[in-house]
Amino acid sequence: MVKPLAKICQKIHSSLSRSQKQWSFITIDLTLIIISLIIAFGIRFETLSVGRLLLEYSPITLITVLVKLAVLQALGMYRSILRYVGVELFYKVTYPIAVSYGIIVFLGFLFQIEQLPRSVILNDALLSIVLMVTVRLSIRWCLYNPQSPFFIGELASRVIIYGAGEAGTQLAQALYHQQTYQVIAFVDDQLQLQGQQINGITVYPAQKLPKLIRHYGVKTILLAMPSVQGEAKQTILDRLKTLPVTVKTVPGISEIISGKVPLSQLRQIDIIDLLGRQEVSPLPELLSVNITGKTVLVTGAGGSIGAELCRQIVQQKPRLLILYERNEYALYNIDQDLKETYPDLNFIPCLGSVTDETHFKKMISDYQVETIYHAAAYKHVPLVEANPAQGIINNVQGTLTAAKSARDCGVKNFVLISTDKAVRPTNIMGATKRVGELILQAFAEDHSHQTSFVMVRFGNVLDSNGSVVPRFRQQIAERKPITVTHRDITRYFMSIPEAARLVIQAGALGTGGEVFLLDMGKPIKIYDLALQMIDLSGLEVGKDIEVKITGLRPGEKLYEELLIDPNTALKTSHPKIYRARESSMSWHQLETPLNALIEAAEQEDEQKILSVLRWLVPEFQGQEEKRLRYTATPRN
Repeated sequence: MVKPLAKICQKIHSSLSRSQKQWSFITIDLTLIIISLIIAFGIRFETLSVGRLLLEYSPITLITVLVKLAVLQALGMYRSILRYVGVELFYKVTYPIAVSYGIIVFLGFLFQIEQLPRSVILNDALLSIVLMVTVRLSIRWCLYNPQSPFFIGELASRVIIYGAGEAGTQLAQALYHQQTYQVIAFVDDQLQLQGQQINGITVYPAQKLPKLIRHYGVKTILLAMPSVQGEAKQTILDRLKTLPVTVKTVPGISEIISGKVPLSQLRQIDIIDLLGRQEVSPLPELLSVNITGKTVLVTGAGGSIGAELCRQIVQQKPRLLILYERNEYALYNIDQDLKETYPDLNFIPCLGSVTDETHFKKMISDYQVETIYHAAAYKHVPLVEANPAQGIINNVQGTLTAAKSARDCGVKNFVLISTDKAVRPTNIMGATKRVGELILQAFAEDHSHQTSFVMVRFGNVLDSNGSVVPRFRQQIAERKPITVTHRDITRYFMSIPEAARLVIQAGALGTGGEVFLLDMGKPIKIYDLALQMIDLSGLEVGKDIEVKITGLRPGEKLYEELLIDPNTALKTSHPKIYRARESSMSWHQLETPLNALIEAAEQEDEQKILSVLRWLVPEFQGQEEKRLRYTATPRN
């Protein structure tokens, strides 16, 4: 019986125009106004036969009906869209009814018409409000609630909201209006909430999730706990990844408060959510020291770290920002991004290589640069392993040129972006970064200039160009096997914004020659990361997608280190930033082998490159016989 009625309701609703729907509600309200008057008279005179009474009071009764309808129309009652009405409906009904009775009483006195008894007026007003609100909410529930048998929309996707706090409650309300999802349950770990109902939706303990998913056919869980971070969030995600569902999350509280995103904007679980650690909070006073009101230059400004550095720098209001980048397309992208986001920003996009000393010095001198962040480098281990000469020229000669230019031109602060791969390097890329550190350490020991040289080491950066996460994401999207080099390989991770903030703060902490590093928490197994990304995408390993072990790449470590000797780490004023004590060389010791290394690179002499690298970096464990070489078949 219900299904035929539902189909009839759907046909009627879809066939009505907007004006016809308005006239339908006018007709409904006319009926409700008459019913409320009849009941009000019946209550006042304690009788069910009110026909005689209506005739006796017919002039004022007719005025009452007409005035109510007129005022409801005039005050916009019929302009509201029923699908989106909420608690404001009570006001939308109460205010016109109160105004209408004021007009009715005035007209009765004006035309000397017998007034309705005061008790009838009061009862009729209350009944009109109750009936109109109740009927509208009932119609809305029947037509627009997916749980209703008369629901006229497409069946919404059934979801469970994990988190019955304020964010979860607001999310449920937002989704109710959008009709995108049908919230069938809340889940929360707080005992005092379990068993309660929020807007008619029951709150269950997390242990009930598997049963709820099976019973209701749930495909998605919405994580509405934006304030939960670190290990607590990791525990929840570990619990959810075993379930056959896709997990999405609401934005963070800071994003919601700032107005950047609405609460109802859901996103896939961010890879940052899987780190199991909170991002390191910046100290505002450190962020501004070397930037605010100063001219700042960023090399490699189009890269992942360089571009984010630029975005962080502009928030500290520099006098001028110079974007130094040799890749035209990369420079174009960051140039357009900054122009659109910060139209009042004073900045200069500059095409150039850090190996071009003349051009680089001219930029520094012309614009009187005070702070340099050196992010320009080759970073992909296998590619540098296959092209060692170019790795030396870009990473070593480029750093030498940039540092010398900064020193000669009187730049106050020079910050080198280094890597954890510089610690006991097993590849040429890591060795070149360690040589870059040696260059800055040697310059820092020379007190004849005013430039402060500092270095910042950190681990892998999530979602950076060419990193493992976007590669995994692409493979999952294309349903291709996820490729992991080794089942036990581990890496430290941080987000791109966090890395950029660290670089800026380290530059402010340094006085010269320090190697700074971040307490990055526990390393993460890449294999486990791949499994988590698959699980949270709603896929099943072995059924929907495979994980393929390809073997370690040339020069690749099973694990990375941030410190050569963890016992020598020194604390700084930032609770999560430490200073490492590293061995160094004087410029007198470094100059001759450094020139030999650059000369060998210019001559493409790989044997000499390796020999000099081992002398400069004794802990370098690279083995040329294991290095990958790209070869091309000659054309006939």
